Amino acid sequence: MTHSPRKIIIDTDPGQDDAVAILLALASPEDLEILGITTVAGNVPLSLTQKNARIICELAGKTATKVFAGCDVPLKRKLVTAEHVHGKTGLDGPKMADPIMPLQEQHAVDFIIETLRAEEPHTVTLCPLGPLTNIATAFNRAPDIINRVQQIVLMGGAYFEVGNITPAAEFNIYVDPEAAEIVFKSGVSLVVMPLDVTHKALTNRARIEAFRSIGNEVGRMVAEWADFFERFDMQKYGSEGAPLHDPCVIAYLIQPDLFTGRHISVKIETQSELTLGMTVADWWGVTKDPANALFMGGVDATGFYALLTKRLARL
Repeated sequence: MTHSPRKIIIDTDPGQDDAVAILLALASPEDLEILGITTVAGNVPLSLTQKNARIICELAGKTATKVFAGCDVPLKRKLVTAEHVHGKTGLDGPKMADPIMPLQEQHAVDFIIETLRAEEPHTVTLCPLGPLTNIATAFNRAPDIINRVQQIVLMGGAYFEVGNITPAAEFNIYVDPEAAEIVFKSGVSLVVMPLDVTHKALTNRARIEAFRSIGNEVGRMVAEWADFFERFDMQKYGSEGAPLHDPCVIAYLIQPDLFTGRHISVKIETQSELTLGMTVADWWGVTKDPANALFMGGVDATGFYALLTKRLARL
C-alpha cells in the first residue's frame, strides 16, 4: 500500500545539524512533501539562517524549495546565539558559496498562517528545529490555525540530560521560553526530541566515514560538518562523538519505530533566573497534570545512522 507523503513545514535556524535534517527531508520525497522552509534567529542571526537554508537546498539540488525568513528576535528577550558551537556562519567547516536561489518575499509567519488555512485541516505537520518564535507568533496572530495543525514534531528540551546552554536548559527552548510555553500549552499533538534522545545518537569515526564514503558532495559536506562540531562536543561532554540533534525530527517522521518515549506532561519554566527555559517533564508521572507531549527517551542509533546514510546517498 502506498501512502501519500506527509506535508511538512520545516522551521529552522541552520546550524550543521539542522542542515543534515533538511537534507534528509529533501532526500525523502516519498515520505515528506516540504511545503516550505521557514527560518528563525537561533544558532546564528536571521540574516545567516535564511542564507544557510538556501545554501543547503542548493547543495541538495532542490532549488525549487521555498525558503522564508521569519522572526529575527525572540518574543520578549534578547537573542542568544550559538556561534561557539556552529562557528560564525552557522555552517562552519567546509567553505560554502553564497546561494543563488531566491529568498521568498513573504514573511515566514504569514506563510505558516496562510498554508495552514489553505490546506485541509490536520494535514500539515510543523517541524521546528530551532527556537519556537515563528510558530508561537503564528499561533498568537491567527489562533484559528492552531487546531488545523496535524502535529508538531520538534527538537528541543531535555530532562535527564538537563541543559546544554545553561545547567538547566536546552538551547532551542532557552532562546525563547515564552514561545515554547505558547506551543506546549497550545493543545496541538506534540512529539519532542530532547537531548535525552539526541545525546544517544552520537557520531563516531565509522559513522562519519560512512557519510564520506557515500561519494557525493552531500556526503562529503555532512562528514566535514560532523568533523567540525564533533570537536566542540567531544571536548564538552567527553563523549566519543557529537549528537546529530535535528535529524531526529525528520527520522521520526520517516521511521518512527526508531524512537521510544512516553506521553507525559511537559511544562516550560519562564519565571526563574536559575532554571529559565527548562522543560519540566513529568517522566515518572508524579503529578496529575494531563499529558501534552510524546517526550522521547530512546533511539536506535544504529538504525538512525543507517537511514541517514542511505537517504543522503540519493542526493
